[in-house]
Amino acid sequence: QGRLVESGGRLVQAGESLRLTCVPLRHTISGYDMAWFRQAPGKEYDFVAAISSTGGNTDYADSVKGRFTISRDNAKNAMYLQMNSLKSEDTAIYYCASIWEDPRRLFRPRRQSGEYDDWGQGTQVTVSS
Repeated sequence: QGRLVESGGRLVQAGESLRLTCVPLRHTISGYDMAWFRQAPGKEYDFVAAISSTGGNTDYADSVKGRFTISRDNAKNAMYLQMNSLKSEDTAIYYCASIWEDPRRLFRPRRQSGEYDDWGQGTQVTVSS
């Protein structure tokens, strides 16, 4: 629905770090499970990481586990993706997404793009070697 905005993407060298930020245009992100996806040229959306509405639970794709950290600060109304030890394979457009969920419910990781109903425009991350 285009109510989210990503920022922080840029050209970096392999091995460096980068932090992406996702913020809403108008609403409060509390109550929403959120996630990061990425899309390389000509490829499908790939799941990267997800975080529960309260920030207490996370889920990561195997390709980024141990290198990326998803977090959120509901008081600042922002969600983040800290990317360390970047590789050329991480080059892609990164999108944030959200779906409302009752915070009283147990966290259920959502790894398919179709499970989210709000998205940002994407931010380009390019890792050179």
